[in-house]
Amino acid sequence: MELLFITLAGAIIGLIARYTLPYRHAHGSVLVPAVGAALAAALWVGLTWAGMKWNGGWIWWITIVGTAILTVGVDLLLGALRTRADTSRLHRLTRTGIPSTGA
Repeated sequence: MELLFITLAGAIIGLIARYTLPYRHAHGSVLVPAVGAALAAALWVGLTWAGMKWNGGWIWWITIVGTAILTVGVDLLLGALRTRADTSRLHRLTRTGIPSTGA
């Protein structure tokens, strides 16, 4: 049950990141919340396997703060890469000399 709660918290962190960080136009509306949920679940499971107890406070704080940091990083990285790739492609398409079909 705790895994469900922490995954929901990760999705909420992803939603907050999606609407507060730049590059919103560079990726889909569900990508960052999904990344947040997946990161939260992976962190939680990893910390559980490492021996942390689910009813201790540290596992919750480490997972939530770690998810927030990683989600922000992934959002900024994906947005910057996508914007750079779009700009590069636009530049390539506009300089290739595509013949005009105007009358």
